[in-house]
Amino acid sequence: MTTMQDVARHAGVSVMTVSNVINEHPHVRDSTRQKVIASIAELGYHVNTSARSLRQGRTGVIALAVPEIDRPYFGLLASLLIERAAARGFELVVEQTAARRDRELDAISRSRLRNYDGLILSAVELHDDDATLLRGDFPTVILGERGFTGPLDHVTMANEEGAALAAAHLVERGCRTVAMLGGYHSPTGAVDVSTSRVRGFESALAAHGITPDARLVRSTPFTLEGGRAAMGELLAEFPEVDGVFCSTDLIAIGAVRALADAGRRVPQDVKVVGFDDVPLASFLTPSLTTVAPDHAAMADAAVTMLIDRIEGRRTADDYRTVVGPVRLIARESTAD
Repeated sequence: MTTMQDVARHAGVSVMTVSNVINEHPHVRDSTRQKVIASIAELGYHVNTSARSLRQGRTGVIALAVPEIDRPYFGLLASLLIERAAARGFELVVEQTAARRDRELDAISRSRLRNYDGLILSAVELHDDDATLLRGDFPTVILGERGFTGPLDHVTMANEEGAALAAAHLVERGCRTVAMLGGYHSPTGAVDVSTSRVRGFESALAAHGITPDARLVRSTPFTLEGGRAAMGELLAEFPEVDGVFCSTDLIAIGAVRALADAGRRVPQDVKVVGFDDVPLASFLTPSLTTVAPDHAAMADAAVTMLIDRIEGRRTADDYRTVVGPVRLIARESTAD
């Protein structure tokens, strides 16, 4: 079996340098790093992760579980988390839950069974009854808007504030029949991204003298197709709609397509605001006005909370909630 010493001799460097390259330490010259990597490939060297885990008491691997990695928002978030974790010496593995409760629970159990050091979980279907699983001895940070009454390590964003910014912006730009796509009124009082944003949306309308109309709030999947279908149905019932707030940028992009299909111009006939500020938003025609969360700050908070717990810098009962700030970015889709 090839050893680290064999790699060092082949590359003409010290064993410490090989270790630094394997562990992705930043202070290694690129030429040296490439020479070591070439030797590792030529000799077929594999890191003995089991032995390293025994020495360090951890694997250096954390998991990220998200509903769908192909959504622009989760792709952006995963990229930031991978970068932040690597900077702290951790590898991040990504899996999808399809926003299903059973697969979110599986992500927790698999992370334990595979001896990952911790888990960052974007929870969609977990609820209060599952909270004990999330605050046990296994380091876990929850992302997203699902509400839990008990203490957890939780990173979320200012959803109500962001939705209120969007609604106020539409009214200030002259809209009077303002709809929302991607929201719903929960009969049980459940708290998630859709209900939180509805609250902020309707409170801002009321504050600007517009009585919220529940018929103008439409639940829809957070997809391009969902936005297109919901916008088409809304126009058929309420052709007078002149402003639309969408719970995600993907819904908004689908809505703009539906408006074009119906011969309605954006922003001249209908103004549109999204939420998330995915990279595509600024490249559309018209470019999309959107509510922008501080994605980098949220990624920093999640990784810091998790690794601090992994490395024993927090007590067992020290749970924290971080609310990432939001701001509205006005673009062409709401221009006067």
